[in-house]
Amino acid sequence: MTNAMEKLNEIQKLTKRLQKDFPTETNAFLGFLNKAEAGKALDIRQKELINVGLAVAAQCEWCIAFHVHGAVEAGASREEIIEAGFMAVIMHGGPAYMYMTPLLNCIDDLVPKTSGES
Repeated sequence: MTNAMEKLNEIQKLTKRLQKDFPTETNAFLGFLNKAEAGKALDIRQKELINVGLAVAAQCEWCIAFHVHGAVEAGASREEIIEAGFMAVIMHGGPAYMYMTPLLNCIDDLVPKTSGES
């Protein structure tokens, strides 16, 4: 299993546990998440790319895996995901640059390579 898939499984396991043990708080958070993502001005691919950049800036490997997966599902390319990560570097500097490592690892794990890539 890839590191990115491990992170995604950990998120799923955490969410199930919190829904069982703390359903009010967890369902409130998940409800807010769904409402916040429901806006119509940006499509889901754009939102996930923004979230990739925010995940890198927040230095959250689980968030990176979650949003790279979401971006891939929404049709984002490797290049778009990497550019989103670099937007975090612009705003967050060296620490965000270091979190390009887990971003690239997640991309390698989750995004199919195109024919021209090595």
